[in-house]
Amino acid sequence: LKMSCFWLYLPLHLLMATCLCHSIKAPTTSSQQSFKTDLFNFYHSLILADGKETTVHLLKDIPKRYYFVLEEGRVLAPFSITVTPCDVPIEWSILVYKSPPGFPGKATPGDHDTQEVSKSQKAPSLVSTIFNYKGNSVETYMGMSSHPALYLLEFLSTERDTHITVYLTTDTTSGHLYPELPMDPRIDVVGVGHTTVTLTWKHSPSVLQHSENIQYCLLVNEKHNYKSLCAAETAIRSSGMKLPPTLALSLSPYLLEPQQVMILSNSELSIINKVSSGEVRQVCMGTRNTYTVPNLSPSTQYYFDVFIVNLLTNASAAYTGTFARTLEEPEPKVTELKDGKVIHVVLDGKKQKFYSLQYQARHKKIHFTFQLCRGQIRVHITRNGKIVASENLSGLRYLSLKGKLLDTYLVQLRSTEESNSSVKVQASPHFHKPLFPLLPESLKIKSFSKLRTCRSVTIAWLGTQEESKYCVYRKRIEEDQIWRELQSADRCSGPESRHKSEKVLCKYFYDLNLQRAVTTETIKGLEAGTFYLFDVYLFGPSGIPVRYHSKVVKTRKKC
Repeated sequence: LKMSCFWLYLPLHLLMATCLCHSIKAPTTSSQQSFKTDLFNFYHSLILADGKETTVHLLKDIPKRYYFVLEEGRVLAPFSITVTPCDVPIEWSILVYKSPPGFPGKATPGDHDTQEVSKSQKAPSLVSTIFNYKGNSVETYMGMSSHPALYLLEFLSTERDTHITVYLTTDTTSGHLYPELPMDPRIDVVGVGHTTVTLTWKHSPSVLQHSENIQYCLLVNEKHNYKSLCAAETAIRSSGMKLPPTLALSLSPYLLEPQQVMILSNSELSIINKVSSGEVRQVCMGTRNTYTVPNLSPSTQYYFDVFIVNLLTNASAAYTGTFARTLEEPEPKVTELKDGKVIHVVLDGKKQKFYSLQYQARHKKIHFTFQLCRGQIRVHITRNGKIVASENLSGLRYLSLKGKLLDTYLVQLRSTEESNSSVKVQASPHFHKPLFPLLPESLKIKSFSKLRTCRSVTIAWLGTQEESKYCVYRKRIEEDQIWRELQSADRCSGPESRHKSEKVLCKYFYDLNLQRAVTTETIKGLEAGTFYLFDVYLFGPSGIPVRYHSKVVKTRKKC
């Protein structure tokens, strides 16, 4: 087969070189078909931007192609390509199209129709594959070109639709888009506790050079490690929540979703995402390379990934992730309840741990009394390992349980809010000797608006059929103190915690007819246009008081 070829140079941004060949017999060969396919690929490709990170969206089983050109006039031109899969493994390759040696690019007039090409001068293959990769790791290819060439990048996802980022640069001397990793990019676990894990890692060279624009961000989850920041963000989104574009710039409260909680403390900003597979926690800690992760669950395996993030470019690099399992929770301390003895329990809302009390029955019928002092508390009671009661406490609560002699009761208490809560607990077989006084239907204090004057306020409260002592206290407060006073009130504290000047009066009363068991008092000597906090304490036979719900009333400004 006799062939002749010449090179036609087109504008460089469209196509570097196209070899037009024809033969005397002009058969259709497989090489010609391949060449036509290559030309088709070029004309259906996008140009890849130099010096900019490009996001590429891939449809399943549909390849996507980008190309770039290394122009004439550059001797030993270096370049690098970094590809970051953001979800499933992908396949990608780099193909290069070069000018064949011996074909300078210009044809002598007439010689292409008459001159026979010798065997030694046959044109070599126009295309060659210089790199292939399949997986979900971040990969960088660094190359060098000594002559003009056109490069084609082909990307393919065979699992599902996904997206990747691609970064091409031909300027390898003016710095890096991505922060640099140290020679040893591993994360070391230096301490493990029941609820904490302490991590350390070697500093990135980028931190030492540009500390004001660089920070470390940690991702904690219960599923697996992530090889890139965009892979982690994609996984969180796929769990059903909307995540801001990048970790470094997503720490604004107004961007948070309902499933997210933001915590700012000691110059650290954390975002906790509630997802179906557990918590995903993000923490950015500046340029510190040691961090203790708090508030973890005992006996749970966690995966830890550290990313070094450039705040100016949003680009990031991932350390080699690690994992650790927190220690098993120690057996909770159990406090013994004794007949008739009152125990005051204070619960830490932040730790959300159960406080356990144990009681061994010496009678078949047992009475538990709970007086909620502050906050919100949930109680679980088990008898010989089986749950017999579980509820949220409110005010004063009596629970009567019937079992067998020597039954073992375990009372577990837990705060249901982040602030501290407290409760008084008593267990006794003698219900006829109650610790607390007989209570009315309601512990609310009522005020009468029409009876208010500039100098006095009239209040009323319900009593019982049992003669008891009631003491009234007042306290002048400012308007901006009302919410705090009502929220922080300790409903278990008695008059001993009040200043003597706040006492108004004490009185005894009762009525066998509950419909008439109500009393009123007019408190005089007040100042006009002023807020007052009123409290009523009820004392029973044991002398332990029960505090009515506080009432705030404002005297009239003008009379």
